[in-house]
Amino acid sequence: MGWLTMSRFHMGGHKTAKDYLDAQFTYSREADGTIKGLKVLASSCPQNRTYYAAAQVMIDGVGKEVFAIVCKVMWNPKSKSGEHFGYKDMDESVGPYEDSCPRHILDLLTPTDREHALDWRARCRANLARRSRKIEDGDRIKLAQALTFSDGHVGDEFIVVKRGRRLSFRDPATRCGYAISRFMERDWTILPVTKVHKTIFA
Repeated sequence: MGWLTMSRFHMGGHKTAKDYLDAQFTYSREADGTIKGLKVLASSCPQNRTYYAAAQVMIDGVGKEVFAIVCKVMWNPKSKSGEHFGYKDMDESVGPYEDSCPRHILDLLTPTDREHALDWRARCRANLARRSRKIEDGDRIKLAQALTFSDGHVGDEFIVVKRGRRLSFRDPATRCGYAISRFMERDWTILPVTKVHKTIFA
């Protein structure tokens, strides 16, 4: 399915992208004497960029399989064109590129044998594991792939500068500071630091 866009005044009274999509994916319809539908069990739409939901198939009021719905989201309440909200929906069976689904949603999904869905779930779990890694101020890290920065510098080793939750990075040789986008989702290792002990003479 392609993108569907609309004015925020046409969102059925829903104030956020998450609320609107929750309502869209929770429904029931009668066909041939059977009531079929979906029920959103849990959802998340961080920063109004990507919507993730665990949706349960409902048949005659009985819950069946639970699968993931993923929507790319466009949210611009100040749009002068009137296209304040838009979304493009898909489910996990197509193997979405977006793979930052929260753990509490993944944990609700029932087993599947669909190859693309299994790959997507594995990528989401791997991203969660990366983001949970511990890193401290002063750690020396090495990226799996070197990065090229706007000043022309190319590097793969940096010293971590941590101030609360904020991370920045300093080149060990030049001492210049750099920002690395989506750092916790990248492949990197912490390098051991050789500690020099003071020699005490009697």
